[in-house]
Amino acid sequence: MRTAATFRSSAFNTSEVKSYFINPCCFGDDLAKWMMARLRAAGVQTNDQPRQEDFGWYFEFEVPGGKHCCVLGYREGDPEGQWLLWLERSRGFLGSILGMRKRNIDAAAVQAVQDILTKAPEIRELEWQEAARR
Repeated sequence: MRTAATFRSSAFNTSEVKSYFINPCCFGDDLAKWMMARLRAAGVQTNDQPRQEDFGWYFEFEVPGGKHCCVLGYREGDPEGQWLLWLERSRGFLGSILGMRKRNIDAAAVQAVQDILTKAPEIRELEWQEAARR
């Protein structure tokens, strides 16, 4: 199943480094909030706020098949505004260590994210691919 995607958008911040960024390249908080609002509008439960990684942002959301995580990052230096995302299953600490995050991703999770991105005029050149194996 294709659980990773790239797309382009100039609608989100890619130049103003915020004081709360872990690293200067941690863009995507506004994109995560935008996605979360659209998922909620479609009836999908999400976290209240996104969380930060050292390279970007992530948030959890739940479909009938279980809780998933959407991880977002900006491809630094890309003048066309390319964003990366991948979906994982939400797992506890032990499950994450054992590589369980890439297993059993529900098709409904992929579809929920695809639906909001496909319908948005802010998003262009959306391409789904197989997630890289760790």
